[in-house]
Amino acid sequence: MTAMQVLAFDDEQPLAQALADALGLPLALIRRHRFPDGETRLVLPKPLPPRVLLLRGLQHQPNDRLVELLIAAPAARAWGARELLLVSPYLAYMRQDMEFTPGEAVSQRHIAALLATQFDRVLTIDPHLHRIASLDEVMPAGQGVALSAAALLGEWIAQRVPGAVLIGPDEESGQWVAEAARAGGLDHGVGRKVRHGDREVRLSFPEVAVDGRAVVLLDDMASTGRTLIGSAVEALARGARSVDVAVTHALFNGDALPALRAAGVRHVWSSNAVPHESNAVCVAPLLARALADWAGA
Repeated sequence: MTAMQVLAFDDEQPLAQALADALGLPLALIRRHRFPDGETRLVLPKPLPPRVLLLRGLQHQPNDRLVELLIAAPAARAWGARELLLVSPYLAYMRQDMEFTPGEAVSQRHIAALLATQFDRVLTIDPHLHRIASLDEVMPAGQGVALSAAALLGEWIAQRVPGAVLIGPDEESGQWVAEAARAGGLDHGVGRKVRHGDREVRLSFPEVAVDGRAVVLLDDMASTGRTLIGSAVEALARGARSVDVAVTHALFNGDALPALRAAGVRHVWSSNAVPHESNAVCVAPLLARALADWAGA
């Protein structure tokens, strides 16, 4: 048995395999069975090496996935893992980062703290940290590591749409969009998001000249897609030659993807941090670079 391996669930095997290959580590899968009452049985490989890297994103049905982690983590330690690192490319519950109305649980803080009790380190990509500077504010210092796929997407866009203008939906995306623009050598602008409920969002478009130019709307995640749809309609109304979309996390719930295309969006690209038909950019090299020192220790 090797001293370290990658462990993953079967529905994330492609990214797990790419990461294992990048790190030169073996990959093993956790088998799952769902009982009629909704409970889940997990079967882990046994025994496990002293160091285990567990890949599990928390996209789509995050409550089920959190329970899987709460079962898998202590089971992995029971079967031999002494050091356990969670790679969660998409970390759920990070959007609830303050008490918006009296009594609301700040789930970002509580879920991060919960994961910190089960894993020695947690590595994620572009979590929703708009009101805090780093995961150190919601986890023990150094236990949480947040990477960004902004540069990867910026480089991808520059190759596919040279000279494009990158547009971020709101002020909170400013630093992220600027990083992507620097990586791709592209112009950019940042709008302002005005919400009217969960599904009603209006974008105040940035004062950037888009007439006759290709526009790429860039965001860390897309859920209902309504913000991006409003941005696409506005960009086309201002004379944009084309509008594409690039996101780190392609949640695209409900009719989000067909609605984007109906609004005139030409291409939709995403990283494979969340498995989706729009995946175009692989985050395995990004993760592997961040994990190299840990894997080699």
